[in-house]
Amino acid sequence: MSDLTEHWTPLSVALLVLSLLGLVGTWTFNVVAVVQMVDFLGDLVSSGPAVSSITVDLLVVAVAGSVFILVEGRRQGMRHPWLYVVLSAITAFAFTFPLFLAMRERKLTARAAGARSARADA
Repeated sequence: MSDLTEHWTPLSVALLVLSLLGLVGTWTFNVVAVVQMVDFLGDLVSSGPAVSSITVDLLVVAVAGSVFILVEGRRQGMRHPWLYVVLSAITAFAFTFPLFLAMRERKLTARAAGARSARADA
């Protein structure tokens, strides 16, 4: 149980809160779209140039962020970083990217604590 509560820094908590806001914010509108039987994908590309611009902008950011998740997750020795990318297709990138950053921050904090402990033991 202590593994779940260890290594939470203010930054990792803030990122986790952003992740939850991303999940609730996006899924609120997703549910509204489903209830209203809206053509979700059609709306993204045919509701005018402003919506299309935002769609392309966020899509490029999501692809770049997905590459970052895969590369940085592997670099930091995180287990199953690809799962964040898969989850983003099911939930929202606004949820999975800050979640990944929070878990990465915990990993970095744990690594730093381990290094301090090792130096103290030497």
